[in-house]
Amino acid sequence: MLSIVRRTLIVLLSCTSLYTYAASNKELNIAWPVNVGPLNPHLYTPNQIFAQSMIYEPLVKYQANGQVKPWLAKSWQHSEDGRVWIFTLRDDVTFSNGEPFNAQAAEKNFRAILNNRRRHAWLELTNQITNVKALSNSQLQITLKSAYYPFLQELSLPRPFRFIAPSQFKKNETMDGIIAPIGTGPWKLQTSKLNQYDVLLRNDHYWGKKPVLEKITIKVIPDPISRAIAFEAGDIDLLYGNDGLLPPETFAYLSRNPQYHTQLSAPIETVMLALNSARTPTKELAVREALNYAVDKKKLIANTFYATQKVANTLFAPTVPYANIKLTAREYDPQKAKALLDSAGWILPTGKTIREKAGEPLRIELAFVATDALNKSMAEVIQANLQQIGVDTRLIGEEESSFYTRQRDGRFSMIFNRTWGTPYDPYAFMSSMRVPSHADYQAQLGLPDKKIIDNEITEILTTTDEQQRKMLYVDVLTRLHHSAVYLPISYISLMSISRPQLGHIPFAPISTEIAFEQIKPEKS
Repeated sequence: MLSIVRRTLIVLLSCTSLYTYAASNKELNIAWPVNVGPLNPHLYTPNQIFAQSMIYEPLVKYQANGQVKPWLAKSWQHSEDGRVWIFTLRDDVTFSNGEPFNAQAAEKNFRAILNNRRRHAWLELTNQITNVKALSNSQLQITLKSAYYPFLQELSLPRPFRFIAPSQFKKNETMDGIIAPIGTGPWKLQTSKLNQYDVLLRNDHYWGKKPVLEKITIKVIPDPISRAIAFEAGDIDLLYGNDGLLPPETFAYLSRNPQYHTQLSAPIETVMLALNSARTPTKELAVREALNYAVDKKKLIANTFYATQKVANTLFAPTVPYANIKLTAREYDPQKAKALLDSAGWILPTGKTIREKAGEPLRIELAFVATDALNKSMAEVIQANLQQIGVDTRLIGEEESSFYTRQRDGRFSMIFNRTWGTPYDPYAFMSSMRVPSHADYQAQLGLPDKKIIDNEITEILTTTDEQQRKMLYVDVLTRLHHSAVYLPISYISLMSISRPQLGHIPFAPISTEIAFEQIKPEKS
């Protein structure tokens, strides 16, 4: 099947006219699978994170070295016990509609976020904040329940702690929507047309260094191959994103063209399957372990990823803070997988290809986002691998919002999942495991030590003893690994494909953001 796709792609691309860069060097066209959404800074899907980050800004900005630097706040201080923080805000910032950004506006935003605290419970900071108060126009005080080590890092995240003009709240809240996406960032939304495009313009009232680009058009192209064809045709100037951006063979094909500049970032996240420990048949440890042993990840990556990813055997890469611990990898071993299923009573009847137990077939659903080319390809390979050990896998491809709803409510046996990259890994990703906001909570819900895992994660986030924190990380990650609720597949990189005339395309420190403000096209 992949060879057919590959041949079709090459024919289609070769028929596309050669492109001569003639567009304004102040404008940029990119492709994205969906519209950017209503761009509510305090909510999630269907809001696209990269676009939220273009319009809204944090108090402090995350850097590639893992530290934060002053941004909307120019300085801060905290009490000796680490509970009370006072931020001094810049006095030269306005929202793109001219409203002043000050401590009162910041306080209103925090209130709106905390009034919807339950929706943000995945992020421990929302549970830690007890009070937010504007002390003056320029000073904002935030009080916490206890010292919280990732406090500044979580303030830097793309959502929810960013700021919209208070005039754009609905009934003094943002939980039920906003009037318009008005932020302090370098971009502002001009127009959106459903299923066609979104246009963002440079915010000429921006307080910081203004981008060279003046206009960014985000064209909605759900199909990955169509995105590549649009790029070859000259309708798109830049393709940037993770593994779902393009089929890896397409990236390899375009990389061979000297007209284009292609890049891969360092590994940023882990792609894995979450296995539901509270749902038949994956509630059985033996079944989850067998699934881990049944997938030939090396072959999958060699044949599907075209060297754009690396094999993953643990939830986090060893390069992630606190994650470089000794865990035994479950490497490809179909005979061991079969033996585990045999011992658990899942027997292969004579003349049949699917195992059974008490007359019930060993049938498992695998859910993925239908527009994600790579997930679909991986799902088909995994389906074939599991067939070899007698597991019938039903593939469920659906649109993005339905997929994430399925993650949250636990309607899955196996579902694609991933860690969140910097700066979320490991602490923010693990914090979210304690609430039903993503697949992780539901996957772990049937574990006998789920309560211990949740309590230890809370301790990780609140202890001031670094040695204790390290020990707790080791214990939680070891428990999760032994429970086999995850089937790690690969450590992924970001892809960037652009025309050389755009100049250097930097990878942003936060993997879900795109540094449009740093793109400096060559002059025409």
